[in-house]
Amino acid sequence: MKIMIFAAGLGTRLKHLTKNSPKALVKLNGKPILEHLILNLKLQGFNNFVINVHHFADQIENFLKKNNNFNSNIYISDEREKLLETGGGLLKAKEFLLDSKEFILYNADIFSDINLKKLISAHKKNNALVTLAVQNRDTSRKLLFNENNELCQWKNFQTNEVKIAKKTNSKLIAWAFSGIHIVNNQIFNEITEKGKFSIIDLYLRLAEKHKISAYKTEHSYWFDIGKPENLSEAENYVLKHATK
Repeated sequence: MKIMIFAAGLGTRLKHLTKNSPKALVKLNGKPILEHLILNLKLQGFNNFVINVHHFADQIENFLKKNNNFNSNIYISDEREKLLETGGGLLKAKEFLLDSKEFILYNADIFSDINLKKLISAHKKNNALVTLAVQNRDTSRKLLFNENNELCQWKNFQTNEVKIAKKTNSKLIAWAFSGIHIVNNQIFNEITEKGKFSIIDLYLRLAEKHKISAYKTEHSYWFDIGKPENLSEAENYVLKHATK
């Protein structure tokens, strides 16, 4: 199974750290976060990756070449001309993903030990088009699911903005999206969007007629290291557990 790593973002939340370097190469305890991610994924048995690039794309390509692609099969989805967001990035990488019945999408700035084998198992059991890894976490924006764990809404709890995927009379449960999801390649038959677009907006549109499911993750740690404060917290976590 292939894993697509979204590494094309500008990394604006990291400010000075991404002024002359892509977010994926920002260092966590002396090692680029992309290296942490690839090595962690390899430990879980994955060895085929698609990585999209835009911001300082040459640096990412040179880094991978210097490390012999970490003895993995790595395909580059080139977004140098235009940054396409997550939805557009997925569509751009279509040629690399069609030969994988299911594939995992993983944000490059997520540092976690989420058990992907259990995510895959849940996805296949539910026969969903997409399964989103979710968790209990404080965040203003959450996805809302019905009693069958099917996506129904997106809500910004700070502004009360709501995007409705499908109407339901059941009580909704709000979950925070973890930045990791598994997708059936049939999704490419359903994408009508073009250019730059959000994958969450795509899921909300498709949820009316297709099963977009939630899977509550099992993990020891999860950090969105696209934020400076979270990067420091992740570094402290690694240092603390490296000594045990």
